[in-house]
Amino acid sequence: MAQKDLHELLRSLRVWEPRVTHLRPFDPDTAPPTPLALFTSWFAEAVAAGQPEPHTMSLATVDEEGRPDVRIVMLHGADADGWSFATHATSRKGRALSARPYAALVFYWPALGRQVRVRGPVASAPAEESQADLHARSTGALAAALTGRQSEELSSLAELREVSQAAWERARQHPDEPSPTWTLYRLRPQTVEFFQGDAERRHVRLEYRSTEFGWSRGLLWP
Repeated sequence: MAQKDLHELLRSLRVWEPRVTHLRPFDPDTAPPTPLALFTSWFAEAVAAGQPEPHTMSLATVDEEGRPDVRIVMLHGADADGWSFATHATSRKGRALSARPYAALVFYWPALGRQVRVRGPVASAPAEESQADLHARSTGALAAALTGRQSEELSSLAELREVSQAAWERARQHPDEPSPTWTLYRLRPQTVEFFQGDAERRHVRLEYRSTEFGWSRGLLWP
């Protein structure tokens, strides 16, 4: 019965409902020469369109045994050094990045029918830069980092409440307290793909590719 209910629910859903999604024309011939410039423009348009949490992204990694994993993380920045995010070096994703320092990112902004895919090698920032990034964020972010133990097994929610409460108190009293395993990572893109949805399914896919001479661009079939 549950499977039937799920099937019927899935059949009832549609993507890019005109009431909530505005599909914009995208002429790749007018795109800037670098992907960062286009990403910055699209990001600003997603914010202006009211896209909830446009700074969240899927991060895909592969562990030491070749097993893929994916989760949602927050973008901390994007500049000439790459797209950045942060986590504990001892977490599952931190260990995966240590074993295989290569990853993929995906942003999805359904308000505009757009997605951006980024792939490339990942490197960790120096410890002082990682801590500076952490301390530039909210008290809650610091408390979560001080709670630590990310991805480890948890015995009970009561234990989580106790440890988290203590971490919140430390974060309030010592806003500059370091979290030694907290690490800022930067993904230096080798390819960046911009996808603009189209109501007639003639989606536009523009891919930037890093070369020794700079960025090249090409279209992909949808």
